[in-house]
Amino acid sequence: MATNTLRVDLVSADRSVWTGEAKQVIAKTVEGEIGLLAGHEPLLAILAEGEVRITLPEGERITAIAEDGFLSVENNVVTIVARKAALA
Repeated sequence: MATNTLRVDLVSADRSVWTGEAKQVIAKTVEGEIGLLAGHEPLLAILAEGEVRITLPEGERITAIAEDGFLSVENNVVTIVARKAALA
């Protein structure tokens, strides 16, 4: 994994939705929308229902819809666990 990317694991309660490298992740938390880049401080947040937008290193964008769960960031790894999640 390149040092300027994040490893992202987006999972729902019953399956893996998307896994890969990303340049940026934007998700909705109960505190508001958050943007994540490589080097982000460790974080644990409660996920709110809404879009998760993932920008790949090449610039392509992936959008998923996630309902309730949590988001964690540590050592350039973003893990999003949602009760329900699907690619848009």
